[in-house]
Amino acid sequence: MYVNEKGAKEAPAATPAEALSQEEETASKTEEETATKKSDSPTSYLDDPALRQMVSELQARDSEVRAHEAAHIAAGGGIVRGGASFSYQKGPDNKLYAIGGEVPIDASTESTPEATIAKMQQVRSAAMAPSNPSSTDYKVAANAMMAEMQARGELMAQQAEEAKAQQEQGGEPTVRIDVKG
Repeated sequence: MYVNEKGAKEAPAATPAEALSQEEETASKTEEETATKKSDSPTSYLDDPALRQMVSELQARDSEVRAHEAAHIAAGGGIVRGGASFSYQKGPDNKLYAIGGEVPIDASTESTPEATIAKMQQVRSAAMAPSNPSSTDYKVAANAMMAEMQARGELMAQQAEEAKAQQEQGGEPTVRIDVKG
């Protein structure tokens, strides 16, 4: 436990992503509480059709963003490195709405070409999981495909080298391809 800048006792977060998520939640709650106290009337925005429309659009965007990031998390499995983080916009009703988000994933290569191929397939799947992938999602998927292709090339080179060595020892060369793709 430690004491934060406001004097409240808090448990330390297990990861930097969790710490960021806790800070965002605290900031969000504090802003919502302050906004609620400052509001002239909780229904003041309801009187203006343009403001009602804005709130409706923000609610729809919030739902879309949260579903988008949830799809990344669901498809990412073991490569997800923390929860989703969101950027917010305050609506005319003084509530915060998610208008953007991201999910950290581990897109690093593995120690073997086979493991890299499997991981990059999962990275691609996680990147393209939402029904409406963003331009960043497409870039992540493209980078994963390039890393997968490089790993496939390394695997083929290893197999060719093994076949050559076997042939030099007088055996029949065999080429096996075990990678699913």
